[in-house]
Amino acid sequence: MNKSNYTSWKLFPGTTKLYKGQSPHGAFLTSYINDVGYNSLKKKEFDYGTIIVKENYTPSEKLAAITVMYKIKGYNPEGGDWYWAKYSPKGEVQAQGKVKGCISCHSDVKDYDWSFLKANLE
Repeated sequence: MNKSNYTSWKLFPGTTKLYKGQSPHGAFLTSYINDVGYNSLKKKEFDYGTIIVKENYTPSEKLAAITVMYKIKGYNPEGGDWYWAKYSPKGEVQAQGKVKGCISCHSDVKDYDWSFLKANLE
């Protein structure tokens, strides 16, 4: 995945560029969602092929990491079928696959398909 691909996507609902973030992601965030995911927002479950990309920034608004959720049919039913990834600002893989830290945190929002969509819409 490269930046030119996802930065043309829509922003994740309820967010803006450089909105206030929280641990473990960063002080500021910018979150994007592909068309597959955006078109399935009215459901409480994203369609397979949904990709959510989050740019994680420091308090000084410097890019610290890029985190990704990619929904793949049959990949990991216990984890909502999400594939998780974390990249450095240079694109180096820091974590990928069935990342325990991601699954642990996102399991608190299983009723919104492991995303924080509900919190963003309130």
